[in-house]
Order: sequence, then structure tokens, then C-alpha cells
Amino acid sequence: MSSNHRINGARLWQSIMEMAKIDALPGGGCGRLTLTDGDLEARELFTRWCEDAGCTVTYDRLGNMFARRAGRDPDALPIAIGSHLDTQPHGGKFDGVYGVLAGLEVVRTLNDLGLETDAPIEIVNWTNEEGARFAPAMLCSGVYAGLFDLEFALSREDAEGLRFGDELARIGYAGTEPCGAHKFGAFLEAHIEQGPVLEANDEVIGVVTGGQGQRWYDVTVTGRDAHSGSTPMPGRSDALVAAARLIQEVQRIALAYGPDGVGTVGELHVSPNSRNTIPGEVRFTIDFRHPDDAVLSGMDNAIRRAAAEEQEADVALDMIWHNPPVKFDDRCVTAIETAAKDSGHPWRRMVSGAGHDACQVARKVPTAMVFVPCRDGLSHNEAEWAEPDHLEAGCNVLLQAALTLSKQMAPAS
Repeated sequence: MSSNHRINGARLWQSIMEMAKIDALPGGGCGRLTLTDGDLEARELFTRWCEDAGCTVTYDRLGNMFARRAGRDPDALPIAIGSHLDTQPHGGKFDGVYGVLAGLEVVRTLNDLGLETDAPIEIVNWTNEEGARFAPAMLCSGVYAGLFDLEFALSREDAEGLRFGDELARIGYAGTEPCGAHKFGAFLEAHIEQGPVLEANDEVIGVVTGGQGQRWYDVTVTGRDAHSGSTPMPGRSDALVAAARLIQEVQRIALAYGPDGVGTVGELHVSPNSRNTIPGEVRFTIDFRHPDDAVLSGMDNAIRRAAAEEQEADVALDMIWHNPPVKFDDRCVTAIETAAKDSGHPWRRMVSGAGHDACQVARKVPTAMVFVPCRDGLSHNEAEWAEPDHLEAGCNVLLQAALTLSKQMAPAS
């Protein structure tokens, strides 16, 4: 490292394990969906920890949380560090949570060392990163970056018809600060890789240079309910058979646009879902991703052709979200890369395969990310695992990068 400053790895690990107790699952993971009672409990714990560390905690109209440690220069924009505390329904302990608590550990370490940074340091918890309860993902960092408007976010509904805005008010985190008004000099996010590359190459630090693009679709296939025994095969309008063909097309398209193209059908709802009734309606989702937006457009064209050519049932294909690829800020990437080199750990530059709040914020604020390995590349799974020493190494890189950027981003005196 460029300095002898080190975070307290044991304290970071303890904080992650303590947060993991909230909405813990039997398999060792967490099911802490956004704006639930568990999310409220996580926010209150985070607030208590931040205030104990001397931070002032505020939140905006979408519940995005900002915990500020003052800096030497009152005119300097803060260096923000953060991620999210919500999880998938069957999520792990580290996805998102590591990034928030790594920011907290940076602040705690600065306090331990008695270091005053030039620019303030802020820890951020973005609301609804996962999109598991309210689609799309990265909703509130997206509003912050100007990609969605406020009313769009507040009007999102979950599977039970509950509105985002109502649930935000219910847990008491509908703030008054306009979303997007909070200013940063830079934003840094630490995260587990959620893929196998670092582990496969025995590398500890990923210097993330950007994120790939995404398109999300809601698909409704409408056929005709009919008796499974008395309706001849010719002339049926079986929505599930038609949906199955389209799902196969998702797989074929992703493989055709490989090796970087990926496609996933993650939700499937069959109606009437009766053993002896031909399905009359099927709803499912598609998630396409690629680091080149032109290629992503080709994947979009391919699935639209497949939907238009379906003969057995009617297909409504609605693209609900397009998140173009993003390139991170050169100065922020360099700060992380320098810290990675100085760490003595093996490292590499890489593009993120997953979406992150940083990929939204980067459209407004200089941004970069740090990756650390996760076992078998597994995430969005209760078995998700990261080694304590890898988490510590990534947080040390984060600390050094934040110190560097605090000097660079502060106005000249």
C-alpha cells in the first residue's frame, strides 16, 4: 500500500455477520427484501453504527441513506462509498452489504487513526438495488442519476399490489431531500464479483472499469384455457408451449451472441396452473446482457422476431428497462488500480457482468468499483461466500483509493 493504514478486518467481518442476522434464512443466507420490516431493522442498525462513528445520517425522498464524516475542507464535495442492504429472496450475506459496511469500516478506521480527510467521506445505502420486490433493479440510484423520474419509482408495485411509495412511508424513510440533489465528488463501490474470474485466476482484487448493458422484458403469452383430455392436439392454443419455444429462443440468442452475451428467464407464471387444463396464459421475464450496446440491440431484434413469428398464441413483449453499458471514470479507476498494485495482491482489470448502483451513479458522478472473489462465482444464493481476508483486502484498497481521491477532489486552498 502507499501508506501503512489498514482497516480492521475482524471488525468488518463481525459487522457483516451481525447484519446477516436480520431476516436470516435456514440455509445461511438472507431474505431481506426492500422496504420490509427487515429492511427497516437493517437501516436502523446501520444508522446506529454510523452515528456511533460520528457521522450525520440523512436520507432523500426515496430513502437513499447518506452518512457523512466531515472533512477538512467544507467546500469539498464528499467521496461517497456504498452499495445496498436489501437482498434477493434467497440471497447471501455479502451481496451489497459488503459495500455498505466496507464504507463504514473505512470511516471507523479513519477515526481509529485520527485522520482528517480533505473532502468529507460519506457512506451510502441505496434503496431497492436488487429489484426483487419492486422492478426494475437499481431503481433509486437510477432516479438519483436521472434515468427514472421520482413518480415512476414511487408508483412501482410488488407482486401483492403494494406501492413503493406507500411502503417507503410505512417504514418511515420517505425523506424530504429531492432525489438527485445530494452532491458527490466521487463514488466508490466495493462488491463481491458474483462471477468466477478472480477465483479461477487466483486473483484477489478486481479493478472494475465499467458495467455491461442490460435489457429487461415482461412477456405475456395468451392462448386459450381448455380441457386437457377432450381438446384434440390440433387447434389448441397452448400458451405454455408457445412460451417454451420463446424461452428456448432466449437461450439460443444468448449463445449466438457469445461469449459475452447472456440471457435468462428468471420468472414464470402459468395460468390457470391446473393439472388438467391447457394453460391459457403464461407470463415470464427475460434478462439480456452484453457489454456492447449495439450487440444488445441485435439480441433485442432477435427476440422480437421470435415473438412476432409465434403462431400458437399471442405474444406481448414489453421491454421495461434498458440500461446501456457504462464506462467508469478514469481518475477513479486509476486510484483503485494504484491501490491494488500497492496492496501486493494479484489483481486484474475487468468489466462487471452484474448491474450495480455504481453503474447508475456513474452517469452523473465520477465512479469506479472494487471486486473481490466469491466462492465458485456464486451469488443470489444462500451459499454465497467470500473469504474474510479477501474482504479485508478489498476494503484496504477502498481506503487507499478514498484517501487519494479526497486529496484530488478537494478544491485547492
